Amino acid sequence: MQLKELKKIPHIDKVKLHSLESNLYQLSVIIGDKEEYITTNEGRFLTSHNKLDLQALFKGKSVGSMVLCHQSAYDEMVGQPIGVGNALEVPLGNTDLA
Repeated sequence: MQLKELKKIPHIDKVKLHSLESNLYQLSVIIGDKEEYITTNEGRFLTSHNKLDLQALFKGKSVGSMVLCHQSAYDEMVGQPIGVGNALEVPLGNTDLA
């Protein structure tokens, strides 16, 4: 979903800020039962080194919940299948950003 489309949507069920590496975040939203990654108007994944900048995109919108997500890159080192069930979601505080 492009950023310009996201700006038109008044309610988002869940906002997910994906922690990719040290201070690099990617954004996805869940609306209904569908998760969509947000892209720039040029078609690139929307990323930021500042999670507050991403959170600010939702000022004035109705948001069910906002979480920070981290997927372990080390599953194979502890005998786990790669990318299966080792994700951490941490609720973010004040999503109002007023």
